[in-house]
Amino acid sequence: MGWMSWEIFRCRINCSAEPEDCISERLYREQADAMVSQGFLQAGYSGIHMDDCWERKTPPRDPSTSQLVGDPERFPSGMKALGDYYHARGLKYGLYTAESATTCGGYPGSKDHEMLDAKTFAEWGVDYMKVDGCGGKEYYNAGYKAMGSALQASGRAIEYSCSWPAYINGENETKQASTFISMINYGCNGWRNFGDIQCNWNSLGGIIDHWGDYALSLQAFAGPGHWHDMDMLLIGSVSGGHDGGKLGERCVSLVEERTQMAMWAISASPMIMGNDMRKVASDSKEILMNEHAVAVSQDSLGQMGIRLSPNNATQVWARKLANGDVAVALYNRGDPKATKGAAADIICDFGMPGIDIETKVTVFDIWAKKTLGSFTAKYTAPAVPFHGTAFLRLSALSESETVAVV
Repeated sequence: MGWMSWEIFRCRINCSAEPEDCISERLYREQADAMVSQGFLQAGYSGIHMDDCWERKTPPRDPSTSQLVGDPERFPSGMKALGDYYHARGLKYGLYTAESATTCGGYPGSKDHEMLDAKTFAEWGVDYMKVDGCGGKEYYNAGYKAMGSALQASGRAIEYSCSWPAYINGENETKQASTFISMINYGCNGWRNFGDIQCNWNSLGGIIDHWGDYALSLQAFAGPGHWHDMDMLLIGSVSGGHDGGKLGERCVSLVEERTQMAMWAISASPMIMGNDMRKVASDSKEILMNEHAVAVSQDSLGQMGIRLSPNNATQVWARKLANGDVAVALYNRGDPKATKGAAADIICDFGMPGIDIETKVTVFDIWAKKTLGSFTAKYTAPAVPFHGTAFLRLSALSESETVAVV
């Protein structure tokens, strides 16, 4: 759980024109301060993940040591000092590189320098590495393996996020099995295996459809220590005009923000925010900090949930939890080509495969933060809005138990 810069700030490096929003130590320090002061750290969001465009381009590496160097004008205190700033506040330090000669933004990459770069990252106190791929595919197998070995030999526990699968096999998850196995063997703790999320519903809805369509292929390779990454949370994100959205407008509606939170939690995806933490609206903040949603996301069983129903207008998704409960998302997808649609009642059948509860059930509404009562056989969520999701936690009861509505 954490925050990443790419969705909002991309590769904005003109600090004269955009002093508050350019990729610089000022930006990352202010995001770190907001993460703590706004309560995100206490809610579980602990990582500050820097994305592309932090490096010096000319010369691309230190002439005497061959190490990567942060841009001296935008990061005058140096990259280790920035990590120290995070750690002093109880935060984790996330950084970015690529298994190619240059990053996607044209900055120096780690191709053929894995051992040196991993050692450098460890010396800076890095806790999480996002390793992109922006060059020839023929290098990825050797490169991601080399970086995994280098990180493990660095002397520091560094979480390894890989961007390999989509580059190798496109977006057909049925072809990914051998790649997933290789990544796990190479030490990848998570991976991006679909297109980048953009600041609009079409992008978000497309990711949800993809995860639903390939759920069974994906589920077998998700679990503690290695996760499928659905990409950043748009919750609380306002478009900067260059990210697929309209300048100054929310990327998606509040209803759609709740859907993303529910689907990412059900799918056991990393929860990495893509907003400006200095400016998150209170209603979006309430979604991000909903302790019951976070509890589903971070459940210790680590089982990825899946879509249990066909890709229809209304859908049932479910994830089994460590204490025997089941988290359920009842999603009103509606017509994917429509911009408006009707609310819908959605039935959750407790006996359907993937839920498998044959007794009475306590239904807890995660959004309302209250118990709705005990039910037999099924529960119907009333008037789920278009693009909205009823998010529930089901607990099996013995025949003699009853639960009061609170």
